[in-house]
Amino acid sequence: MRLVLSPHSDFPSHRAGAWTGLRWLRLLAVGMLVLAALSAQAQPDNIDPSLDAARAQIDQARKVLDSPPKEAADLLPLRAGVLAAGTQADAAAALLEPQLASVQARLAELGPLTPGQPEAPDVAVLRTQLNKVRAELDAQFKRAKLLSVESEQTAGEISALRRSEFQARLGERTSSILSSLFWAELRMEIPGDLLRARRQADALAFAARASGTAVWVSVGVALLVLLGLYVWVGRALLRLTTTRVPPGRLRRSLYAWTGVLLPAITAGLMAEAVYLGLVWVAPLPESLAPLMGRLAGVICFGGYVVGLGHALLLPVRSSWRLLPLPDVVALRLRWLPAVLALLMVLTWALMQLTAQINASLVTTVAADCIVALAMGLAMGLGLLLTDLARRRALRDPNTAASWPPSPLWLTTVFGLACVGVAGSLMALLLGYVALGSFVVHQMAWMAVVLGSAYLLAVLVDDGFMALLGPKTSPASDASNASSTADAAAAADMPASRFLKMRAQAAVLLSGVGRLLVVALAVLLLLAPFGEGPSELFERADKLHQGISIGEFQILPVAVLQAALVIILCLVVVRILRRWLKEEFLPTTSLDAGMQVWTSTLFAYAGNLLALSMGMAAVGIGLERIAWVASALSVGIGFGLQAVVQNFVSGIIMLAEKPVKVGDWVSLGGIEGDIRRINVRATEIQMGDRSTVIVPNSEFITKTVRNVTHANPLGLVKILLPVPLDADADQVRSLILELFAAHADVLKTPEPSVQLDAIDSAGMVFNATAFVDSPRMAYGVRSALLFDVLRRLREADISLVKPAGLVLREAQDKALDQPLPPPLA
Repeated sequence: MRLVLSPHSDFPSHRAGAWTGLRWLRLLAVGMLVLAALSAQAQPDNIDPSLDAARAQIDQARKVLDSPPKEAADLLPLRAGVLAAGTQADAAAALLEPQLASVQARLAELGPLTPGQPEAPDVAVLRTQLNKVRAELDAQFKRAKLLSVESEQTAGEISALRRSEFQARLGERTSSILSSLFWAELRMEIPGDLLRARRQADALAFAARASGTAVWVSVGVALLVLLGLYVWVGRALLRLTTTRVPPGRLRRSLYAWTGVLLPAITAGLMAEAVYLGLVWVAPLPESLAPLMGRLAGVICFGGYVVGLGHALLLPVRSSWRLLPLPDVVALRLRWLPAVLALLMVLTWALMQLTAQINASLVTTVAADCIVALAMGLAMGLGLLLTDLARRRALRDPNTAASWPPSPLWLTTVFGLACVGVAGSLMALLLGYVALGSFVVHQMAWMAVVLGSAYLLAVLVDDGFMALLGPKTSPASDASNASSTADAAAAADMPASRFLKMRAQAAVLLSGVGRLLVVALAVLLLLAPFGEGPSELFERADKLHQGISIGEFQILPVAVLQAALVIILCLVVVRILRRWLKEEFLPTTSLDAGMQVWTSTLFAYAGNLLALSMGMAAVGIGLERIAWVASALSVGIGFGLQAVVQNFVSGIIMLAEKPVKVGDWVSLGGIEGDIRRINVRATEIQMGDRSTVIVPNSEFITKTVRNVTHANPLGLVKILLPVPLDADADQVRSLILELFAAHADVLKTPEPSVQLDAIDSAGMVFNATAFVDSPRMAYGVRSALLFDVLRRLREADISLVKPAGLVLREAQDKALDQPLPPPLA
């Protein structure tokens, strides 16, 4: 190895060679340690088994797709396995990627090979080993990425197959329930199905008898206790909501949800008590255990449907009803929730029972058709009763005013519901049982989901408004005044601003909460169409891998980190700006306008820095930001030329100070006081308290009259016409005495009284005096005129209108006359 030293080096040649050798030994040692660590982390034995398992799962799914099962439900476990394999592949890729980057960084540190120049043996060995490790890691990384892509594609194919089978199933047609062929086939198959069902019933009865009388007596007592608790808890919750919860919508929404959850919990506990009675002595047979185990949850759902319908209708407490529904409709539909809940539970039970006993196709179709017909008739009857009540109320003049007008969306929904019920009943009667049953069940499911979403959205809105929103009642205002004042003092802001921020936070949080409720409702509504919650959650889970936009990879974690960085920076900028504005800048020699400009400029620079740091946290470097800024400079030069001109003019105004905050200026017919100099424009307050916004460039490019520039004096000027027979010296002395007696008139410069004109009508005196500020001139002049009039009356001197003034008024009046019409 040759070592080239600079002629100016202080190292002798042998010491320099020893130092270089030690450097290479240190590099070799570090490289070997890193290589050992990477080899320990990237052993094929740790990664390959998981990748092999993922490959086997995907291959198995591919084989199943070649001969798909008849039932679409059998594809759900297969899809879950494929997605699990993809998750394993993603985890392996995430583990391998930093190791591969580390090896590549070590190779980059060694540098490229130079052709024709030999390399040190130890460095060559290290490079060979690193290349080997990089090849192994790269192969495993590419394999993991390939498996991840294959898992997504296979899962998509399974979902497409599920949807296609679902659509094909809806198009199937069987014998109509009105045809004799259907009933003849049912009479042939029903004995065998009843026999198998009787076996299950006998097994259930045997399990019930095995538990003994004492157990069932205990179960009966438990059911009675649960019913008593249901009544007592309902009354207690009603007292609690009426006495403890503040008046308003929150009280009604909480009461509605207690009415929803209490029947569901009670029904679930009663079903669980019966199930415990069945399995108290011995477990149920394997054929009945899954069915009875899930029945408690279905009964709980039925209780939820009953409670939801009661909370929406509230036929007894109409003043607590959240849904804008007339009382007559609520009373006529009070039976509908219980009937729908019973039919939903019966539908699930019949589906599970027919699958459990392996019932014939005609029996399964008959059970499904009969229950769907009953559910469709119940919903159709509810719609009919609602329409009849509306028509009857509109015909009666006494009740027509109480019926609210139906908006377009409600009329549309009501019409679609009628069409859906009629179409489903027609499909059931014509033999399209799968389609008709699906439409009926989906309408019932939509009613449950939309009703729950409505109550939940109302609860979210009422909760945030009650906690953070403004209090509308006087009692609540009085009780919360002290706490609001304390919180505003702690936040170092006025109470009105604090209340406004609380109201904004309440509206914002309420909107976000209701948006989440809507998203959840849409997710649940899409479940029966083959896009169930599991698929949607799995798609949302893929977001953690990021979204690619061009060359940028946006990760949710990076976005959250950027949001936190921006919020933290904005808070720091706000604190520092307040410190500058309220503590530091008042101690400097800067005027008020310069102080405001400095704090504003600091805020703009701080906000720009916060935005740059947030973009850097996302992964957009400052060099990319500079490139975008340079690209936008062309647009700024053309489209924002006026804005930039006003911005620079504002800087010139604050530097040269031709005008400042508080000056009395006149510009192009606009005269008033400068109240604020902003980045783009200046605010001028007129004499009538109106505000004129003037661009800053107007003060630089046009002529401006600054009345109060450099603290000038105010001039008081009085023109006094008197008769010719008046004593001129007496008038002069009188005016000077008045000037000397007024406290605001300055002694220096001295006041003066000049004889301005003499004509046949009289004499005109021109009296001038000075005050401290031009703003005082008008008020002092008015006070002096009152004093002059009083003293002239005491001296028996009257005022006249000189001929010059009369001639000037005649000329002005002639100018005011309308012009003659133009010549033809």
